[in-house]
Amino acid sequence: MSENYPPYGEPQPGPNTTPWSAPPGPPQQGGYPPYGQPPPTPHYGAPLPPAPNKSNQGLIIGLVAGAVVLILAICGAGVGLLLAYDDDDSEPTVVASSAPTLDTGSGTGSAPDPAAPPTPGAADQPNNNNSMTARYSSDLSNVCEGSPILNTAPYNGPTSAKAYTFSNNPDRPTSWSSKYIPSDKPYYAKSEDYQKVSVVGCLKFDEGSEGSPKKCQYKDKSEKQITIDYVSSRYTLTFYAAKTAEKIGGGGTVTAPTTRCPSFISYDKATMRAYAAPDSGTIEAALDKFLS
Repeated sequence: MSENYPPYGEPQPGPNTTPWSAPPGPPQQGGYPPYGQPPPTPHYGAPLPPAPNKSNQGLIIGLVAGAVVLILAICGAGVGLLLAYDDDDSEPTVVASSAPTLDTGSGTGSAPDPAAPPTPGAADQPNNNNSMTARYSSDLSNVCEGSPILNTAPYNGPTSAKAYTFSNNPDRPTSWSSKYIPSDKPYYAKSEDYQKVSVVGCLKFDEGSEGSPKKCQYKDKSEKQITIDYVSSRYTLTFYAAKTAEKIGGGGTVTAPTTRCPSFISYDKATMRAYAAPDSGTIEAALDKFLS
């Protein structure tokens, strides 16, 4: 004799129901279906349409915009072709640009603007690798070595010119020192006004022009008596345009006399020799003559 038991964990059937049989009616609201029967399928109404894909909308808009641009480009090309061709001529007319393009090195060029102002000083810059821009008045001595000074005044004649003068040293030919110019002269320029200078006078020592030395007695720092050979010589004065370093005139020969021993002297300790300075009066006379 076999006995039937409900599965483990299920409630025992009541006395008024047949074991393992479905209840006579549908389950109450919120209850569970009887064991062994599938739950009823709920009905929520008609299914909703799938949501549109936003990425597809962006793709469609992009395609439409691209088609519009392509149509406009084709229309523009058609108008350009109609303008390029004459109804009476079978060949297109080729027009050359009158203004050349400038290669900027980036693969593209542009025509220069005729109304644009020129770069300051660009037209005046000489084709000279030694050209330089001065920062101090002493930099203008480089004109005597062939270096144009770009930020000086152009030479437009002697009447309104401002001038500096420099002389070299027989012991150091490439060392140039400034020479005195009286402040009451029309060509005088202050050291801070070096950009107004247009003329540089260079006094170059004439090799082999040394005279017999004059013996001058001095005391050194230790109060020891020393003798210095004070040497006379000659210099050649040449005038140059400061901005271009081109020769614009000559000032003749300027002597460096040793008629008397100076109160102070700069000498070479190795040779115990000193050279006389070019005569300032002769320099002044040469400047007056050239810049009058």
